[in-house]
Amino acid sequence: MCVRTGSFAAAAERLALSPAAVSLRIRTLEAELGQPLFLRLGRKAVPTPEAVTLAHSVRTALDDIAAALDSFQAGSAPLRVSLPPTFAARWLAPRLPDYRAKGGHAIALDISSDLREPDQFDLAIRTGRGGWDGLEEWPLLPVDATPMLAPALLGSRRLAAPGDLAAFDLLPHPDWVHWFAHCGTGMPPDLRFAAVDYSLFELIAQAAVRGQGVGLLSPTLFAAELADGVLVAPFASVVRGPDWYLAVMRKGDQRPGPQAFRRWLCGQAGVASTD
Repeated sequence: MCVRTGSFAAAAERLALSPAAVSLRIRTLEAELGQPLFLRLGRKAVPTPEAVTLAHSVRTALDDIAAALDSFQAGSAPLRVSLPPTFAARWLAPRLPDYRAKGGHAIALDISSDLREPDQFDLAIRTGRGGWDGLEEWPLLPVDATPMLAPALLGSRRLAAPGDLAAFDLLPHPDWVHWFAHCGTGMPPDLRFAAVDYSLFELIAQAAVRGQGVGLLSPTLFAAELADGVLVAPFASVVRGPDWYLAVMRKGDQRPGPQAFRRWLCGQAGVASTD
């Protein structure tokens, strides 16, 4: 909105926020991304070329998700599906046309990383090892991760062993220790970690694409970035699990709509759907 209006005050009016709140959010985002997004010229806020590119990419992604969801908003009681944002955008949204083509029920997505109370969703997708009280669960795919970085950051250097990552800033992620253990090595003592700890995989990926460090990312969810060459995965070692993406439902819920969607999810993930 700030890029579109060219003014924090105008953006605040459209968003029903105070100009100070909008300015604070912009400063926070600039700190997370490590670069300015606007040039302050009096009352005007002139977006940088990088900000215009980022705003266009985000707007396109949001429009694509909205269009995909709008096409499924049929019926008065859509299925309430709660799931994490990266999984929603990167894995589920591209597959929803197949669900619709097969006559699937309307879907209302609740983008959340928290496991809500069971009466607040018909089906949820969560990461973990399962065992939640009052819920049944079906594993869809393991959470996987491998180091990824921008080709420009790698340059002519060759990463021959996990310890070579000490030459780069690593973007913080709790599973770095698991990846090094999977490689058969401990965490090297001389590793450097970037100062900003991103809480979302999307932000980690954006920081990696911009050359701000090496991200530990899912080759399943970020396959497009690898295919397009904006990120490279220099190691063959991919840690999978022990956490999984799990479809969860209330125990005993035999309603046809949620059960059909759950079976479709399992089919898309290529796993057996046991009833």
